[in-house]
Amino acid sequence: MINNTASLDLVEFVETQILPRYAEFDKAHNLSHVTRVIRSSIALARKIGADLNMAYVIAAYHDLGLSGPRAIHHLTSGKILMQDARLKRWFTPEQIKIMKEAVEDHRASASHAPRSIYGKIVAEADRDLTPETVIRRTIQFGLSNYPEMDQEGHWKRFCQHLNEKYSVNGYIRLWIHGSENERNLNELRSLIVQPAALRKVFDRIFLEER
Repeated sequence: MINNTASLDLVEFVETQILPRYAEFDKAHNLSHVTRVIRSSIALARKIGADLNMAYVIAAYHDLGLSGPRAIHHLTSGKILMQDARLKRWFTPEQIKIMKEAVEDHRASASHAPRSIYGKIVAEADRDLTPETVIRRTIQFGLSNYPEMDQEGHWKRFCQHLNEKYSVNGYIRLWIHGSENERNLNELRSLIVQPAALRKVFDRIFLEER
């Protein structure tokens, strides 16, 4: 049965036991990020008619695996969700399995489409593709993980990442057509092919974040 209202006791559990764990992650994956993903997931779930409790928990757990190796964080996050026995209070084993798979499928570089509508919801919600946000998060990640680099080094890494992920030949895939993300991605792609304009935005945000 589809649940169209989030359970208050579930919200209390997530806000006190799960969300605080994001404080240990980098600026691009902190509490502000997971809160935005939760809001977007719930909005999409309402629009599509999916279970709000499931969408909420998937969003809350989706990046917990960043406590381990980043390359497999989506898989680790799925294991964390699957192994959290406390969730049995609200969900059936089948729902928990669907939520685990959705968390595993959220990563932008996934080689396959999400296995359920819940995977599509969190994958879409995880992508705030407003150009300013993408640029800032990419710079934040670089500063956190490559502190030894100078500004030119960060610029080269930044350009490589944007081209590999967000360009017309990039690996990012969107699963809900006609979304705001689709419009923002087109705007970002227009900026990527204008290096001079992109560099001005990079320099401004780099100085703000440094």
